[in-house]
Amino acid sequence: MRRRVLGMILAGGKGTRLYPLTRDRAKPSVPFGGRYRIIDFVLSNFMNSGIYSIYVLTQFKSQSLMEHLQRGWGSISMMRDQYVIPVPAQMRTGDYWYRGTADAIYQNLNLLRESHPDLVAVFGGDHIYRMDISQMVAFHDNREADVTIAGISVPLEEASAFGVMKVDEHGRILDFEEKPENPSPMPDDPHRALVSMGNYVFSNLVLADACEEDAKKEDSSHDFGKDILPRLLKDGMRLFCYPFESNVVPGEGGGSNTYWRDVGTLEAYYEANMDLRDLVPQFNLYNDLWPIGTHAKNLPPTKFVHDEDGRRGLAVQSLVGDGTIISGASVRGSIIGRNVRINSYSEIEDCILFDNTVIGRNVRLKGVIIDKNVHVPDDEEIGFDREIDEKRFFVSPSGLVVIPKQPHFEGRVGFLDV
Repeated sequence: MRRRVLGMILAGGKGTRLYPLTRDRAKPSVPFGGRYRIIDFVLSNFMNSGIYSIYVLTQFKSQSLMEHLQRGWGSISMMRDQYVIPVPAQMRTGDYWYRGTADAIYQNLNLLRESHPDLVAVFGGDHIYRMDISQMVAFHDNREADVTIAGISVPLEEASAFGVMKVDEHGRILDFEEKPENPSPMPDDPHRALVSMGNYVFSNLVLADACEEDAKKEDSSHDFGKDILPRLLKDGMRLFCYPFESNVVPGEGGGSNTYWRDVGTLEAYYEANMDLRDLVPQFNLYNDLWPIGTHAKNLPPTKFVHDEDGRRGLAVQSLVGDGTIISGASVRGSIIGRNVRINSYSEIEDCILFDNTVIGRNVRLKGVIIDKNVHVPDDEEIGFDREIDEKRFFVSPSGLVVIPKQPHFEGRVGFLDV
């Protein structure tokens, strides 16, 4: 008999390290890859894995996220147990917002009681990857686990940003330490560490009992990594690490499944977008056997045209969204959203332009991220002189220039769409 799995996606974080892209929206709602939102990737993984009962727990600046879920994922089926439902923080247990990842589940334990699942898949809503979650569920059942944590190896110098695990030869977790200053390396590779991806499969009663017990503790930060998982280990529960590299995704070919990106910083977000550009990209959006769903807008085809001077519009090594018109301008190594206008003599290189951006004539951009509905006037030059850019825009530590919605451009286009 097939086990009933309930999906719970944690999508309420502030995403402060992605500012100013998260100035007006939650991190899972940030656009990605020219037509998607970050949350589309975990939702697609659930759907493609045959898990159709999904709650998305929202909190900060959730309007655009909830609209996206309603428009893109709100009508997946007429079946009672097939749904994607956003759940805002409702303060069922007290006059406070979610105090941590475990508290987010605790405040919504009524959903578990009403759904009666066998297992609960608690996943983050802000990573880019493909994963057949049903294989992780089978691993959980085969090990008779109480909790299974998806794990991946990362360079040792990066491991302090994650929960670090030690496991035995069967994958049973012997030790779990959240964001240690001196992470332990893997036994067979002193240069890498085994870390948690923040994706968990819990047996239903184990999850409910652990969250209820944690809620009683005044000294808890109510976080899975910091509190719940170490306490379950101490209590002798059966915790296992599911090796993400062993996950086989249809259409992805052979070899290890190693592409997983935490896009929590501007630099990581930018690089993950750039991973999409190549002929053989690090992350392939064109896998028909494991499609990425989203809210599809009814837009005309993309158009590349000559301008009045005969200068042709072109895009090389780039992704260009529907409804975009490139007229007498060149685009190289960039991710261009939907309904964008790029006018004559402009040069766009290694940039990310969100939907509805308008680029005037004779504009030069390099290494720039532009949010939705921005109008860049004629003759602008951005991304070539950091000192000048820092006086006008937000510039990340690595030098990425980020222009939020409604910037201080004369004649700018100012819409309210988020």
